[in-house]
Amino acid sequence: MKKQNILFNLDDTLSYCNRYFNLVIDEFADQMMAWFDTITEEDIKQKQLQLDVAAISEYGLKSDRFPESFVGTYKYYCNLTGREKKKDEIQYLRELGFKVFEIPVEPIPYMNETLQRLKEEGHELYLHTGGDEANQRRKITQLELTTYFEHRIFISEHKDTTALSDILKTIKADPNVTWMVGNSLRTDIVPALEMDVHAIYIPAEGEWQYNMVEVNVDHSSAFLTVDSLKEVPDVIDKYIQDQIM
Repeated sequence: MKKQNILFNLDDTLSYCNRYFNLVIDEFADQMMAWFDTITEEDIKQKQLQLDVAAISEYGLKSDRFPESFVGTYKYYCNLTGREKKKDEIQYLRELGFKVFEIPVEPIPYMNETLQRLKEEGHELYLHTGGDEANQRRKITQLELTTYFEHRIFISEHKDTTALSDILKTIKADPNVTWMVGNSLRTDIVPALEMDVHAIYIPAEGEWQYNMVEVNVDHSSAFLTVDSLKEVPDVIDKYIQDQIM
């Protein structure tokens, strides 16, 4: 079997992520509704999402962007309702937002088995994750991912086609034998297809709206969708065998 270069996303591909953000956002919305009894939960969550996503173009996927979306939402509704902005409430919201980065990470089912099988089959495994260095390294350490990826780990604050292109140049990867595996259509799948790299899409539970985009890319590479991580080795094997035939 011909050796493949396989890049994996981390958050919601190898370990759970969205579920913890959603729990903290629920806690934020509950507190906001206690302070602003005329504002609905849906309005609060939509404003927080709007501010969070808008900040990505400037700050990328840095961790402190998320708590600041709580503070921004609070200030927005203070201005809208005439409520006094209080320093202790702002500090509480900032700390609440950062709480999500203290939750121990939990692997997606079959993470270790999938990575171990691909490693034993002789494929070259890479990790391409989005976020800031400290938070992503925390997860990598907790999950013991260097067992599979060793030094082949790339962390991008702006995870896009440019970032992927730079990685492919660094590792001197042949697109014909290179794969990107991830749950984000925006930051995993579209960049891969734009670089004519094979893409495997694994939809995540409770997906972040930012990750959901239309895939309108002309490409000659494979674009496959699977239901779970454990299917990845088999679909890659089948693709390789089909190409041989």
